[in-house]
Amino acid sequence: MLSLLRPLLVACCLYLLMLLPGGQGRIPAYNNGFHYQDISNGNGNGEIYFNGVRLHVESPEPAVSATRGSSVTLPCHYHYEPELATPRRTRVKWSWLPANTITAPVSPAASARETEVMVAMGNRHRSYGSFRGRVRLRRSAPGDMSLVINELQLNDTGRYRCEVIDGLEDESVTVELELRGVVFPYHSQEGRYRFNFFGAHQACQDQDATLATFEQLFTAWEEGLDWCNAGWLADGTVQYPITDPREGCGGVDLAPGLRSYGQRHHLLQYDAFCFSGAVKGTVYFLKHPAKLNFTEAVQACASDGSEIAKVGQLYAAWRLMGLDRCDAGWLADGSVRYPITKARANCGPPEPGVRSFGFPPWYQKFGVYCYR
Repeated sequence: MLSLLRPLLVACCLYLLMLLPGGQGRIPAYNNGFHYQDISNGNGNGEIYFNGVRLHVESPEPAVSATRGSSVTLPCHYHYEPELATPRRTRVKWSWLPANTITAPVSPAASARETEVMVAMGNRHRSYGSFRGRVRLRRSAPGDMSLVINELQLNDTGRYRCEVIDGLEDESVTVELELRGVVFPYHSQEGRYRFNFFGAHQACQDQDATLATFEQLFTAWEEGLDWCNAGWLADGTVQYPITDPREGCGGVDLAPGLRSYGQRHHLLQYDAFCFSGAVKGTVYFLKHPAKLNFTEAVQACASDGSEIAKVGQLYAAWRLMGLDRCDAGWLADGSVRYPITKARANCGPPEPGVRSFGFPPWYQKFGVYCYR
């Protein structure tokens, strides 16, 4: 019975001490290095006024771009005003909002969809999901909580949030991560407008690419991409880029830009716009004494210690590595294409690009592009 009454006796004693003159000063106050105004002197709603040191979280670069397979640093630094004499124990959390879900500036709804990338406190840290083992904090100086991502992947693009937490203080900053690469239109071997949203996503993946985001397609349009067939984007919209207005592509009276069908039902069928970043290996045209059908082309690359190249790899090699070859060759999807960086006679149109012969019958004879 005495053990049950002990907490009540202690509480009563503390209450009596508080009633004595100066009793409030006899109870040790919690001190975390900040000053909080007493609740009783607040606004009557139990609000605590914070009158102490302020935490600031900043990034000198609101957007960072990198290439696939490389390492990238997303800058994030924090400091106090005024500065503290002794360092405090803070917690940092990095989270990520994928590019295909970004439709507006930072909002509570967007924050709720964020995925945890890494949390750290002191020397302890933990990474999550596909980022596990690929991320770390730079910590090059006091207050440096910059995130280093290794082996950058196509799907790593998006908005990253650096959140620093210190007691009741919680401040954050966001950094956009973009990949340098190339957008290319892609359609099924069966013909135009044969992909639903899920099929378009898979088709791009099969070609070592990913569905392009709106921002990536917009950049491609700014760089001159003109394509009069509507295709899926990563956010579930269907659009196409026009630099030269004409009949059948929105009309001659409509200004150049991205033509948009808006959000479409995922089972409706269109083409796809894929995005490919840098390739880790090398794409090359195989020197072979004779032309090859598709089956022979696959075997020829294998015999050369390689594999037949994918469409996304050819586009990336053309745009990012300057691959220029005026010889049509088989690719892994059964299409025949060739890359031109310096336009010239007998090599197609007067501008650079990847020329396509479509999907010829498998028995026709061409060269082949391999990937090693």
